Amino acid sequence: MLSDREFEDWCRRLCLPETTKELVQKIRNSEPVRKVGGGAKNVCGSYPSRKMGKTIQFESHKVELLAIVEYENDEDVLEYYDQPIRLSLSFHSLSGRCVVTSHTPDFWVMRRNSAGFEEWKASERLKILARKQPTRYQQSEEGRWHAPPAEMKVQAMGLYYYLRTDLEINWIAYQNYQFLQGYFNQENTVKKEVRKTVVECINANPGVTLKELLESTNTDWADDIYALIGTKQIYVDLKAVALNEPEKVHLFSSQEMASTYDLIIAQKTSARIASGQRIDVAIGSTLVWDGKSWCVIQIGDTKIALQSENELIGLTHANFDALIAQKEIIHIQPLSAKTTDIWEQIKCASSEDLAVANYRYKVIEPYLHGSPPINSSVPERTVRSWKSKYHQALNNYGWGYIGLLPNRGKKGNRVDRFSPDTWEFIDQIIEQHYENLKQRGKLATYGILVREWEKAGKTDPCPSRITFCKRINQREKVGQTRHRQGSRAAYQKSPFYHELTLSTPIHGSRPFEICHIDHTELDIELVCSRTGRPLGRPWATILIDAFSRRIFAIYLTFDPPSYRSCMMVLRICVQRFGRFPETLVMDNGVEFGSIYFETLLAAFSCTKKQRPSASPRFGSLIERFFGTSNTEFFYNLKGNTQITKQVRLVNKTNNPKVQAVWTLPELYEYFCKYAYVIYDSREHPALGMSPNAAFTKGVNQSGMRYGQKILDDENFKIFTLPSTAKGSAKVIPRLGIKINYIYYWSIDDSFLNPEVESTQVQVRYDPFDVGTAYAYVKGNWVRCISEYYSSLQGHSEKEIRLISIELRQQKNQYNQKIAIRAKELAQYLESAEAQEVLQTQRLHDLAATDLRDLIYKNGRKQTSSTLTQCPVDSDEAISTEEVSQTHQLNTSAIELGKIQAYSQEELWQ
Repeated sequence: MLSDREFEDWCRRLCLPETTKELVQKIRNSEPVRKVGGGAKNVCGSYPSRKMGKTIQFESHKVELLAIVEYENDEDVLEYYDQPIRLSLSFHSLSGRCVVTSHTPDFWVMRRNSAGFEEWKASERLKILARKQPTRYQQSEEGRWHAPPAEMKVQAMGLYYYLRTDLEINWIAYQNYQFLQGYFNQENTVKKEVRKTVVECINANPGVTLKELLESTNTDWADDIYALIGTKQIYVDLKAVALNEPEKVHLFSSQEMASTYDLIIAQKTSARIASGQRIDVAIGSTLVWDGKSWCVIQIGDTKIALQSENELIGLTHANFDALIAQKEIIHIQPLSAKTTDIWEQIKCASSEDLAVANYRYKVIEPYLHGSPPINSSVPERTVRSWKSKYHQALNNYGWGYIGLLPNRGKKGNRVDRFSPDTWEFIDQIIEQHYENLKQRGKLATYGILVREWEKAGKTDPCPSRITFCKRINQREKVGQTRHRQGSRAAYQKSPFYHELTLSTPIHGSRPFEICHIDHTELDIELVCSRTGRPLGRPWATILIDAFSRRIFAIYLTFDPPSYRSCMMVLRICVQRFGRFPETLVMDNGVEFGSIYFETLLAAFSCTKKQRPSASPRFGSLIERFFGTSNTEFFYNLKGNTQITKQVRLVNKTNNPKVQAVWTLPELYEYFCKYAYVIYDSREHPALGMSPNAAFTKGVNQSGMRYGQKILDDENFKIFTLPSTAKGSAKVIPRLGIKINYIYYWSIDDSFLNPEVESTQVQVRYDPFDVGTAYAYVKGNWVRCISEYYSSLQGHSEKEIRLISIELRQQKNQYNQKIAIRAKELAQYLESAEAQEVLQTQRLHDLAATDLRDLIYKNGRKQTSSTLTQCPVDSDEAISTEEVSQTHQLNTSAIELGKIQAYSQEELWQ
């Protein structure tokens, strides 16, 4: 970001008016004017920007997120801000009425020599908007989109307004920038001898592919090679070829060497083509290559896309011309109109039609060759008719066989019995009386049709009930279900979305790139390990890697989904792998919008994506695992709740609460063995290999990324703890810091330091033990204990919340927000009444404590045994020790103790 002096110089260089300068300064110092939402179909979220030092919102991960990554890596962009300001726009609607509306551009962008607002939209969406609001959205003859009302609004201020579309997005560049995200600042981590060896290899072999370099060098050098690419010490055209396809990536020492290489290859190819065949291809042309028929479906600036019956590939122009020169590709002229018509008739013919045509041809074949049979069972008149049709088709299409097809589908009376007005009347009855939330039956709706038919005085006979029901069944099912049962029911019948255009892999191209996190209530009843009392069904929070389908972390608790579960599952992920997800996909649960959760993701450069509401297909990976774990694990345990799906069959004998024998720690231990060992080592049908093998293969190819190493130490655990809404607290002399109405004092008496007293310090508290908190004093996290530590120790935050509610009820002020003092909480915890109110919650907390002790005690040991016991399909396996160890190239891990928490304003809460 620009300093104050650099900003003044920038404004002076652009000759910005004083009013515009004030507007820009206001945008820079203000928070976004609105919090984005993804709507019904878009995936929204926040991106941790290195350039801006804060998180940037995006409303669509297929448009605006890519724009953010473009700004992030564009050296011409100095600063950019999301949802910067509201503009009042005026334009005329289709009816000619003047419309005034408020509009918030997606981004405010400050470039070296210009500045303005940029709005991003999908091109197909713009076409629809242009039809609805032609004066607001317009497309020029060159194909560029404009928004005249917005442009006129900002031009007077010396600014621009660009309306940009997804057609401007380079998906390959975006994919490469995301791939290199962990290597942009790792120049110092590459050893000199490694850099020297790699550069010498590339200088000796200009244009060597990334795959060849990875195979010819030390297998541990993958991270170093990617670091050299990320820091531009090795040149790769990041906008032309994806790094996750190493066999297509050519490496050079500089951009000039790459240009020279391309020129030489182009000259060689032109010489080969001049001596060989010359083919002018067009979209729709048919080619024969390697014994297969290919169709040209796209000709781009850098690639030609070819599609066979079950395969789609892309060839660069140089490779395509080379294959032509070697005569490996043979050109077939496009089909003529007659030939196309022939094949259309063949495709429309049924197997019975083809059998009839074959029989007819067999009968007339002797006549066509001038040797008619002596005794034929087919009448001569029929033979003449077939011969006539054969010769007529021969003259029209050049193939007489077409004339022998019976074309039974075209026979009969094809005239509709009812007029268009009649069908329109029927459709109106269906829309008004059948397709609504009353969900009338078809018979009842048909009765309304008969009644309305008579009222309208129609002379034509009313359609029959069968015809009416057929008309209902012919209508569009998704819309019909939406009108009758709502959007959630319609979602189940909506067609699956298919990626038909080039974009990034939907599940990522490497481990940790995209992870899904979600909660589910397990179908099993548990008991207390101390008393044997039924405790109910636990909740599971699961983190899964989209690329390898590997389960990264599992956490069980009796508490409903909350930020505590999210924090714990991320702790376990770091404990097992020493890594943090790069992108986290989640639903719209309130726990994922927590200020603590947002802060944690932003601090570790994790992009947050929230899938649309009531759209489980966006999280199909983790939803599928929920179902698989139920059928393969939980439904085989005593106390599972399958029988409760049929409530009338439940009795005292088969009641899951009576059958329950499992405790929370025992269930967690065995569930981890199932997920981390059995599921991890078994072949996944979507991958063709086990999740462990897919993870190993992905890490070998994309690098271990030691620069993103996170140490699972006390600092990290403290950082995952929640804070107050403000994020800090004032050190009050003789009392300490106040968190949630409870005073805490530092155990080392650092609060007595005159330099610390009456200052604001960053604070954290333990949601599982409200007797303990932490304060960031003079560069270190200091443990603090409550003034009533003996009474509050070991009690969870949720337990204290229940106490507060009970005390407010006793004071008859439940609906009023009153402060409950720490002394009252401590006294209540020691009372007999508390034993009754909090007994269940306390048992839940005790079970959760046992579980966390198990996690911390056996976490690393469990992961080690998991990976060593799992059979891996790959020849090379990565052990947990290799994942957990620091980089041998002296890479420094993230110093969590120096990370400052984001303020509430920075996270727009």
